[in-house]
Amino acid sequence: MDADLPLDYYLIYAAPQDRGHGTPPLGILVEEFVLCDDYTAAGIDCAEWTSECGEWRESPGSSRAIRADPALRERVLPVTRRDARDTYSMLGGGALPEEAGLRAFFQYRQALPAAAPLDLSGGRSTQTRRYRILFAGELGERGLANVRTVLRLEPPEPNPRARIAGTATATAAGHTFTWELRRIGPGIAWCLDVTVRLSAGPLAAIGALLHHHRQAIRGQGLIPVTIERFA
Repeated sequence: MDADLPLDYYLIYAAPQDRGHGTPPLGILVEEFVLCDDYTAAGIDCAEWTSECGEWRESPGSSRAIRADPALRERVLPVTRRDARDTYSMLGGGALPEEAGLRAFFQYRQALPAAAPLDLSGGRSTQTRRYRILFAGELGERGLANVRTVLRLEPPEPNPRARIAGTATATAAGHTFTWELRRIGPGIAWCLDVTVRLSAGPLAAIGALLHHHRQAIRGQGLIPVTIERFA
């Protein structure tokens, strides 16, 4: 776990139509992805606060449900810490605890499936890694446009059967990164596939890029499910 990375915050409403219309939410869900040394996800720590109970509690059920239940996802809004802080105060919680304090409420870890990366090199030495960040939910046209802008995605060649929404390439710390945003079934899920061609530069650049891209897509309403590695 990298405690230097900020936590993820979500507001949970009583009904989908309450989001963004001035109706107070029921509570706040706080999460943190637990990362392995290669920046894949090993689990999710989480805690939830509601104005009804007035205290922070472990929330594995809520964390799983917002990823598995489309109806509940319609009532969930990913937000920044500032938004969560203002909402917490408005709901009567007072000052939102600092992130170190919030981590103290993480009493249960939702483990994610872990497996060794597939060896696609045929036994040869490889300097390439392939990651997939999986997201639950659907991107509207505006959200997709925003993601394309932030991640500098170039639209793919027109193909009615293609599910690739955009691709991009960049270099950081000497590594070459290529990423593709893909739709996984209409209204079901999206993923960002990231290929890293390694150099001698620091590997921390991989974690930084994966985190930035995950947050950029989460900011458009999708909920990250896991970070896998295929090679």
